[in-house]
Amino acid sequence: MRGTAVTLGLAAAVLAALCGALSYGDVVVPLPDLFATLAGGGNGGTRFVLFDLRIPRALTGLLVGAAFGMSGAVFQTMLRNPLASPDVIGISSGASAAAVVGTMIFGLSGYALSASALGGALLGAALIYALAWRRGVTGYRLVLVGIGVGAVLTSFISYLMTRAKVAEAQQALVWLVGSLNERTWSEVLPLVVAVAVLMPTTLLVARTLRPLELGDETATGLGAHVQWARLGLMGCAVALAGVATAAAGPVAFVAFVAAPIARRLMPARGPALLPAALTGSLIVLVADFVAQHLLGQTQYPVGVVTSVIGAPYLLWLLARTNRVGRGG
Repeated sequence: MRGTAVTLGLAAAVLAALCGALSYGDVVVPLPDLFATLAGGGNGGTRFVLFDLRIPRALTGLLVGAAFGMSGAVFQTMLRNPLASPDVIGISSGASAAAVVGTMIFGLSGYALSASALGGALLGAALIYALAWRRGVTGYRLVLVGIGVGAVLTSFISYLMTRAKVAEAQQALVWLVGSLNERTWSEVLPLVVAVAVLMPTTLLVARTLRPLELGDETATGLGAHVQWARLGLMGCAVALAGVATAAAGPVAFVAFVAAPIARRLMPARGPALLPAALTGSLIVLVADFVAQHLLGQTQYPVGVVTSVIGAPYLLWLLARTNRVGRGG
């Protein structure tokens, strides 16, 4: 009962954050006018502000946060490691490296740039999985290999940035931080389709998460095909992270913190995939609101705010792990 209440509460909070994002700005749209415009009424100016400027941005933030949140929950539950999220184990670094190569070397933009980012995430995941394979893949080894591959890719990105022209480097940097600026319907609609396909598929495949939480040997004893289950789950999680990164860049730490927050709210242990997705959406929407309106005259990319949230949590998690004797 409490689990349902938590999920509904998170959904209500996401709806409130979405309404705030649509209502507030240089032109304030009162809630009655907002609902009237969404229902087909309103004047031309209000429709332009909402449908051309704010809704694409807010909807992108909602879907990107949901994709990152669910992806992080799958990784952390599947590998039984709180550090196992796409932005920590190199998946987002693969997408970022491919996008930087695409924009700086090949001059890609739009759909081509998004496709390169998604392809980079998939290739990065395949490389990590192959390097971690030793008669199977264990969670601990995959995390360590992923952190190493991510470090190499980050160094490669830094190398490209130092050789780029100032204008190119500035454009790439905004994308690398993670930004929802200047989103359009042509960018939102493919994201809607991708998330509408991937999230139900992930929820379906995630039925194998319960045995994996008990450990590989126990899961095998219960009849689960551990490696195939892990490969399927990883494919869904990587696709979610890749799609989100392609749409808004590697928005830092959303996948990392969404699942732990959701699990703390839930009454029982478990993957909490849907609450994690809602938590991710809430984090991105609130962070983007803060980045736009609450940090002075300058509007910052949303990834700046999520980094401020996530970095202290990472340090706290590492310190806590060392205190309990698991830090090595």
